[in-house]
Amino acid sequence: MSKINSELIKWMRDNLANGVTVDQLLTDAVQAGWADDVIAASMQVAVVVLKISPPVKSVQLAGAQKLSKHHKLHPKISQSQQIKQDQNRVPEPNLENSPTYIDTFDRRIYIGAVMALPRVVVFSNLLSEQECDDLIALSQPKLTRSTTVNSATGAFEVHGARTSDGTYFMLGENPLCQRIERRIAELVRWPIENGEGLQILRYSNGANYTPHYDYFDPTAPGSATILKTGGNRVATIVMYLQSPEKGGATTFPDVGLEVAPVKGSAVFFSYAQPHPDSKSLHGGAPVTEGEKYVATKWLRERAYR
Repeated sequence: MSKINSELIKWMRDNLANGVTVDQLLTDAVQAGWADDVIAASMQVAVVVLKISPPVKSVQLAGAQKLSKHHKLHPKISQSQQIKQDQNRVPEPNLENSPTYIDTFDRRIYIGAVMALPRVVVFSNLLSEQECDDLIALSQPKLTRSTTVNSATGAFEVHGARTSDGTYFMLGENPLCQRIERRIAELVRWPIENGEGLQILRYSNGANYTPHYDYFDPTAPGSATILKTGGNRVATIVMYLQSPEKGGATTFPDVGLEVAPVKGSAVFFSYAQPHPDSKSLHGGAPVTEGEKYVATKWLRERAYR
């Protein structure tokens, strides 16, 4: 079977025509995750067509150069995921022509509201009632008091600003998580591996989360350690697993927006820069009657390992 890849060849041709060196393209292709033999075979085709010289050198995995500012090849996504990361700097649903829904591999998800700044999209039917109930049941034995990140040290600690109980699932920990993670990846066009595992939170009567940012301040002393793993957070999806009788909205104080915590629905928001200008300040309003459960998914710049 031929090792050449038509998408890879087109990317190579475009960049070679714009003056990018062969060595730099080889480095970028390796860092994007393409196999050595596919890179070499595809490059041979690209340089022959464009009559580029000198001939292609062997692909080196060690000592990769720092990436330049030319158009980059996005990391290769496994066939099982069937997801292609697009040119967006941050996760973004395909909202071209103002669709009323987006189809994923297993579910039709409806769009309830869209805001440009901050970038907020409200979805309904993201999760089924059974999926909501199953996530709650799986989380029950593991719930503990929620923590926040200390920006000075990078350590996790209990803080009065966050009064929920919570737990984590590892990425792909069980079939239910795997299905939801794939659905989200298709919905917002961002690789599965660039996401943190699902966090489940329970807000009892009176519990809340005061307004905060989800990104890590890159200037804070404790951020350097956190950012080594996957880079910064660039988007958040809050999925509602159980609706309280009253209260519990997700609030965006900078723009006066409240999203009601309706079971099965979700709110997505992104932040292209780790700065208050993103208007991504948000919080969980106090639950005043009943109990609220949410599943939170944070998406990173790079693979989260």
